Amino acid sequence: MPKAPISIIAESLNDSVPSTHALYEAGDMDGIRTLTKFQDNQGAVYIDVNVGSFSADFFVQVIREVQSVTNKPLALDSPDPSLIEAGLKAYDNRAGNDSAGLPILNSISPLRMQLFELYTVKRFRPILLISEGESGACHTVDETIESAKLLLSQAKAVGIPNDDLIFDPGVAPIGSDSEGNLIRLMETMHRLRADPMFSGCHASVGLSNFTVMLPPKRKDGLLVRSSLESAFLTRTIPLGLDYVIGSVRRNYEILPDDHPAMQCFDDCVKLGGFDAIMRVREFYKG
Repeated sequence: MPKAPISIIAESLNDSVPSTHALYEAGDMDGIRTLTKFQDNQGAVYIDVNVGSFSADFFVQVIREVQSVTNKPLALDSPDPSLIEAGLKAYDNRAGNDSAGLPILNSISPLRMQLFELYTVKRFRPILLISEGESGACHTVDETIESAKLLLSQAKAVGIPNDDLIFDPGVAPIGSDSEGNLIRLMETMHRLRADPMFSGCHASVGLSNFTVMLPPKRKDGLLVRSSLESAFLTRTIPLGLDYVIGSVRRNYEILPDDHPAMQCFDDCVKLGGFDAIMRVREFYKG
């Protein structure tokens, strides 16, 4: 099966990953550099860096250590404006000053639009989290589109072009998606793709979230998580998804329509709610 044409923002340098947290706690810069080189060599287009609640000074130190062993651009990942500002100031634009070389800022939502002000510190490509609105989580397609329009207008106000914008519609675990989030996501991507206002914009999701808590494989040996993630990509890449925050260890593929994971995915989009959850259970039970 063909490889999925997707750009990977490598996810492993994240404080939420227990092994990475251990590296951070120990101040193990050799381990951080080794993990960076592994992700680079495995095809990462960006390296995500998230230090959780560690200090801005530590964030800067990790960024410098990571950039000492890779020329790949980084995704600076924190909701804390002080950490992002410190990271942007420390960031070396060695990958170039065109769009492909700029750092990604992960992420800006309507609840933290003050992060746009940091565009004066250094140019960046923001991931725009549109599953949140000004009053909290978006539960409908209309709410999600309104969030996208709001963030688009704020990005334009500070001079960020469409080609540097990456919209994240927010993905929920398919195995517990009782609210029909997958249906909301798919329809949102259809509408963004069709609206000339968003021409040239990009899209991304945190793909590992999609299959969290599912078993790795079925009794018959079929991989559960990776095949469902590939099914997700097979349906969303034609709708404009071109980035994922994901694992370089995954073999993301474009699946045929008759693949069991594709049949499960398509059924979940049609069913929604509890019936979709049961359909996922049926799939991984084999």
